[in-house]
Amino acid sequence: MAEIQQITTDDLRRMDGQEGLILQGCGGNPQEWVDGINGLLTEAGILLDSSRFESVFVFQHQELTNLLFPFDGVKLDVGKLAMWRLQTYGQFVGTWLSDYVPNQLGGYHLEDPKQRKPSMRLEDQDGNIFSILGRASHLLKEAGQKDRANEMFRRVTSSDSYAEALHIISEYVDTELSSHTPPSKSHQKKKGRSAYER
Repeated sequence: MAEIQQITTDDLRRMDGQEGLILQGCGGNPQEWVDGINGLLTEAGILLDSSRFESVFVFQHQELTNLLFPFDGVKLDVGKLAMWRLQTYGQFVGTWLSDYVPNQLGGYHLEDPKQRKPSMRLEDQDGNIFSILGRASHLLKEAGQKDRANEMFRRVTSSDSYAEALHIISEYVDTELSSHTPPSKSHQKKKGRSAYER
């Protein structure tokens, strides 16, 4: 059984660089639609090597229920699919994700440069938390994120340890720690702890 996930048109507008088949006006049970489309595309020789659409998105737009069949992880004959889409347009109103978003939703969301995280390598810093904080604040202000720099400063200066402070900084700028979960207080690094001892 395919995984069917409800999404919004706003989610679609964040799928820049992805591709898929959108079928419009798919009322009723979404699972029956997915099973039926998988069967039709298999019979037509479009889905190859027993490949199936296992992850499908359902969304609402202009009072229609629509399905998005993403191409990621699916082996298919795109040329045959393009022909099938044209031949069945009257039945399924099929279109590509990359056509639907610009034509129906006004285009993809472009990332606001003011929300991008500047990059900074912690290992290039001298280990002094205030020096690291100053460098991170400077990078954020250069990127037009003065409010975020001030928020980071307040959080870091009220933190309890060097490790906690580094993890807070890593929420605002991309560092080697940005993809790691902050340590619990019982497992904090001892390095630099004296800077926070009361």
